[in-house]
Amino acid sequence: MSMIKEFSKGLIKENPVFIMALGLCPTLAVTTSVQNAIGMGIAATFVLVCSNVIISLIKNFIPTKIRIPSYIVVIASFVTIVDLVMHAYFPMLHKNLGLFIPLIVVNCIILGRAEAFAGKNNVIKSLADGVGMGFGFTLALIVIGGIREIIGAGQFLGYNVLPLSYKPVLAAILSPGAFLVMGLLMGLMKLLKK
Repeated sequence: MSMIKEFSKGLIKENPVFIMALGLCPTLAVTTSVQNAIGMGIAATFVLVCSNVIISLIKNFIPTKIRIPSYIVVIASFVTIVDLVMHAYFPMLHKNLGLFIPLIVVNCIILGRAEAFAGKNNVIKSLADGVGMGFGFTLALIVIGGIREIIGAGQFLGYNVLPLSYKPVLAAILSPGAFLVMGLLMGLMKLLKK
């Protein structure tokens, strides 16, 4: 039962983007399309899950004074793996996400879960937490990216979903559109929570 609880809290109750407002920089920057959102979500989920598991395994061997630097080394190792694999096998996605891939190292969702959860819980709970938070982050990115892509280009995953007569609202795929969509979705989540 606690595995399901740890997994599901990241989807809605403690969604890292809509509820906790963490990781907003990559959220707003890469959600110009669903493809970018999925790529960033999968990359962040991989790093989150792997770092949660490793940190949970080694937490008792790390001295308190070097806990955070040790966590960052673990996280950076997995980010390097993601960066190299994406560069080799998905070069266009790697180019689109650019600097935001290496910046996963300092993403507050990942470091926060390492500090607040994986450093205090067992491997199974940390795994469930990482998967749940990663899926919640990915889901948030896809929703924001989908709305922005549909309004801003009339497309979803590169396919036209609106009539050819539709005039795209360019502001939706620019920075102001990211803030507007994000704000409206956060407001909707708060309203649904009540």
